Amino acid sequence: MDIVTKKQLNILIQLAEADKHFAKAEREMIFKIAKERNYSDEDVNQLIRNPEPIETLGALSSDQKLDYLLACIRLIFADHKIFESELIFCKGIAIKLGFKKTVIEYLVENFDKETEETLKSKVFQEFLLT
Repeated sequence: MDIVTKKQLNILIQLAEADKHFAKAEREMIFKIAKERNYSDEDVNQLIRNPEPIETLGALSSDQKLDYLLACIRLIFADHKIFESELIFCKGIAIKLGFKKTVIEYLVENFDKETEETLKSKVFQEFLLT
């Protein structure tokens, strides 16, 4: 089992449940990511039933950290509803990933407007904690 994928799926599952409603679109997105990374449905279901504590995320590469963050933003948009509880959760994840919490507002506001490369560049220039 790939630990990087497992941690990401665990975060996404907890984010999906942050608004107390695990939407079908969110569930489908999580299972799609899992399938793309050869992660079994049973392993995902196990994580859904028993989410793990979110520990330190500092050992990830810069690209992995941004991938985690962008996956969170995609999940927020998956059900076409943005809840305050989801934003608060994402801000906590952003900080654990080494970003300023304000990165979440930037990504939510610009996610549909900018290319992923532009977002990536801006995030690394302006939102990394130093």
